[in-house]
Amino acid sequence: MTGFEPLIGWATGAAVTGLANLVTGIVQEKGGGLLGWGGRTLSESTRQAIFNASQQYVKNYSDRHCLLKVLGMREPVSLESIYTTVRLGNEDLQPFVSIADLEAAYRNSRKQRLRRQNSGEKHKGIDVANTEQFLMVLGAPGGGKSTFLRKIGLEALKGNEGTFKHACIPVFIELKGLTSDEINLEQIIVTEFQTCGFPNAKGFTAKALQQGKLLILLDGLDEVPTDNVNRAVKAIQNFVDRYARNRYISSCRIAAYKTGGFRRFRDVTIAEFDDEQIQQFIQNWFVSGLDRQTKTADRCWEVLQRSENAGAKELAHTPLLLTFLCLVYDRSQNFPNNRSVLYRKALRILLEEWAAEKRLENQQQIYEGLSIELEEILLSDIATYGFAKDQLFFSKRELVGRIRAFLESNLNAPKSLDGEAVLDAVARQQGILVERAEDAYSFSHLTLQEYLTAQYIVDNPKFIKQIVFRYLPDERWREIFLLIAGLMTGNRGADGLLLIIEQKAKTYINTPKLNALLQWADRSTTGSKGNYSSAAKRAVAIYLTLFDLAHIRASTRALAYALGVDTNINLALDLVRAFDLVRALDLDRSLAIIIDLVSQEMNFFNLVDVAGLTVNLNTLRSQAPDVYQPRKVRLAFADRISQLWFDALQLNPELVNLSRDEVESLSKYLYANELMVKCKEAAVRVTPGTWAKIEARMLKSRELKEGGSGTALPPT
Repeated sequence: MTGFEPLIGWATGAAVTGLANLVTGIVQEKGGGLLGWGGRTLSESTRQAIFNASQQYVKNYSDRHCLLKVLGMREPVSLESIYTTVRLGNEDLQPFVSIADLEAAYRNSRKQRLRRQNSGEKHKGIDVANTEQFLMVLGAPGGGKSTFLRKIGLEALKGNEGTFKHACIPVFIELKGLTSDEINLEQIIVTEFQTCGFPNAKGFTAKALQQGKLLILLDGLDEVPTDNVNRAVKAIQNFVDRYARNRYISSCRIAAYKTGGFRRFRDVTIAEFDDEQIQQFIQNWFVSGLDRQTKTADRCWEVLQRSENAGAKELAHTPLLLTFLCLVYDRSQNFPNNRSVLYRKALRILLEEWAAEKRLENQQQIYEGLSIELEEILLSDIATYGFAKDQLFFSKRELVGRIRAFLESNLNAPKSLDGEAVLDAVARQQGILVERAEDAYSFSHLTLQEYLTAQYIVDNPKFIKQIVFRYLPDERWREIFLLIAGLMTGNRGADGLLLIIEQKAKTYINTPKLNALLQWADRSTTGSKGNYSSAAKRAVAIYLTLFDLAHIRASTRALAYALGVDTNINLALDLVRAFDLVRALDLDRSLAIIIDLVSQEMNFFNLVDVAGLTVNLNTLRSQAPDVYQPRKVRLAFADRISQLWFDALQLNPELVNLSRDEVESLSKYLYANELMVKCKEAAVRVTPGTWAKIEARMLKSRELKEGGSGTALPPT
């Protein structure tokens, strides 16, 4: 896909004719003179000159503003081909919301994204542009502001065939060019028309402005050099006041915008892409004949939906990073198994490629002094500082203090840099740190904070044991541990991390009863015929004893799945559900299900007499009380079923009659083992010998040093 094909049709057809007719109408309108043109019939040569200039104007707009080539793309793509409908809302920046309130709102949302989701109604961008004469479009870096302005200009150029409902000539002005002391917007517009060969461009511009026939697109207020911002705002404001009949759309990054800067303008915010927009963008991206034949877009969306790609999908809510994800998928038809590779590249896009394209002159000194590598270390320091404090939002004072301390403690860091200026540059230019409210910042994506925290720990391996022992059972740190495993690429890869996790996990088996349960699981499965690892068999065995412990059952099930026992864990799931029916006193139905299930191959146990158990269950079923019997009678019968089950497993039921502390400890132990398996899968490298030894020790008893010998309770 080159992106040029769609442009040829509209650029040489109705758009040119429509623009030429619009220009002719402006020229011929009576009043204003236009140096002898007003009210006169135009000569054929003048009409041809207007047509030729209109054709050049459309071509210039197409070449400059309707071809996108970012992130090292080999070929440009057309704006038309991949444009996804933008939604605009009145998202309240909540300037006075406290950091505590932001933290609470995020945790209550139970979502991965740090951005507050406004519940207010959002509208299609083109509808808002048609309604509002003066519009300020705010958004994050890479959020699609410039693309939206270019698209509106394109729709205006299409005339009657476009979706912009006002007969206007679009003029796209990049505000980063306002560098001189004298800012003359009218002359900038004149130059645009002059370049294309419009006759008497100065006079034509004056008349078009007077008649309100221009759509003036002011892109990137945040990119105006700092020294010139006030001057530029004043010049724009005066220009708008003078030519108030025209339509105006401006754009600015949220971090750089001062509310009320433009008096006439309505402030709106570009909403992050939702699932529908993400899917639409992907469908628009993969449109080649081969892509359609192989349904690449459908497969890309399906892969992005998977739970293991939750972090990647979080990035996809930003158009720039969604473009990156499409490029990644296009190359390999998948996303990397090692997510740290994906997140590192996403971070580098924000630090390097995107920042290089959009870098502001007034911040050049900061970036010359602060190398990309040094900035990444600084961001890693901030990310880890926050995670260690269970903190996702930071005050400005806090961040400036961290930045100053970092610069002062680093011998190679430039001492001339100001902490506040660095924060401002990072927030405005790259959008990695984002101001969510007055004096309240966070990372733009939780995924980036997690990745940077993992990178900090890998770069400082002396902290790994401390981090594992402190945060292993905290599920907030789960993704960080997985990323650490993926980042450890030395001679022994993630071996050290796995051994430390194993060491910490063992500390949760801290009572004789828990130790005895593991001993039973080992004894009852050793030597069985099931074609699974010993650890997998032990996991299934434990799962089939935890009828009254739903929370632990979930952890055990996750571990069993991680160890690869799909068939038998599904059987175990059905058996546990049947015992749920026993406790619900649905006795006959539960026994029928249990009898059917135990008759199937239960090859992860070595001592269960399946035939004898089946006979005993059938005998019990023949004696089952009906629903009319007293509840006390049915409860006693349910206890007989459970006892029969434990007898068959040769397990003392007291081993699963756990205290609250034991329940918590066993849950942490099982979670730690499941996470260890996932870290092994996420790692670039793990030595086979190390993992074989770890797996052989998994779910096996340990010697207890305090208060217990580790002796098992006797089986019944």
